[in-house]
Amino acid sequence: MKLMKLHFLLAFVLPLATLAQTKATITIQNNSVVSRKESVVAIKWKTVLSSFPQIDTANFVVINSITKKQIPFQLEHRGQAAIQNLLVQIDIKAKSSLHLFIQKGKPELFTAKTYCRYVPERKDDFAWENDKIAFRTYGKALEKTEGDAYGYDVWVKRTSKLVLNDRYKRDDYHIDHGDGLDYYHVGFTLGAGNMAPFVKDTIRYSGNYHHWKILDNGPLRSTFQLSYDAWNAGGIKVKAVKIISLDAGSQLNRIENIYTFDDNNSMPVVVGIIRREKQGIIDLNEQQGIMSYWEPASEKDGTTAVGSILSTPANKMWVDKEQLLAKTSVKNNEPIVYYSGAAWDKAGQITNSKQWQDYLDHFNQELQNLLIINVK
Repeated sequence: MKLMKLHFLLAFVLPLATLAQTKATITIQNNSVVSRKESVVAIKWKTVLSSFPQIDTANFVVINSITKKQIPFQLEHRGQAAIQNLLVQIDIKAKSSLHLFIQKGKPELFTAKTYCRYVPERKDDFAWENDKIAFRTYGKALEKTEGDAYGYDVWVKRTSKLVLNDRYKRDDYHIDHGDGLDYYHVGFTLGAGNMAPFVKDTIRYSGNYHHWKILDNGPLRSTFQLSYDAWNAGGIKVKAVKIISLDAGSQLNRIENIYTFDDNNSMPVVVGIIRREKQGIIDLNEQQGIMSYWEPASEKDGTTAVGSILSTPANKMWVDKEQLLAKTSVKNNEPIVYYSGAAWDKAGQITNSKQWQDYLDHFNQELQNLLIINVK
């Protein structure tokens, strides 16, 4: 009788142990009063492995527990050989939770929503985009030539499709062929939210980026690194490395800059947005670190909105003859993170200055109220 009971217990326990090896549950808790839509969420891969050690990275799916459907995911490497994070794109309401299952299965082929690349055929441009907006910055081949510019450029779009390759192939991206165009002027300014040292009350621009490296490239997040040669920033020798990430569904880039300089003290820096001659709508919120600009409308090309959000205290915000500026400070060889990006009214989702300001405020609230993630 005792032998029969032992066999029964083994038969009951073994299937449960096997099940634990083939499935994991992710619980995402949103305790804030802010709902999130199309948010890309990072789950540490080590946490996934601790609950699902037998996972086959080529044969697993992520399932929404309510809809029972697969959701898009990405294995993020951050330039490393080993996987760093599992990225998923979700909607989650305020004061609610979401359950996802990781299990064996053949993943669906989801459409890529982000992309970045080096563009040697256009004088060392580096360009990147998602399903909402696109950007580019300039490399050494353009330096000291006609058309050189210091800041980030915006390529507006009104399609969720990825358009960079087609536009460069056409070599006609200053005309709207139905999906948007490049009509944003940067010039010798910080453009759409670049950062530079601000030493002795003067912006100390670097040269254009010299080296690039792609760390991840979609489908939900594209991340790349740009390195800049040393330059004289008002008597301080400075080098910079910038890591830029753009998530699917987002109007804003996450920008992480590391400045190396010969000074033990902190160095002042500014984030800048070029302003236009005609009247636009400007909002500078020093307390929240939000800088918002609704440009004056172009007669035929619509209106571009540009904004930045600091994650470090804003020492000062102001508007000069050329730019909106937000001043903060960095320490030697320590990362500083901020967010900057744009929107276009002709895309039909953000069509006035209030909606743009609301978007930036909402984005900032998301940064202040992180989701709680558990895997078991």
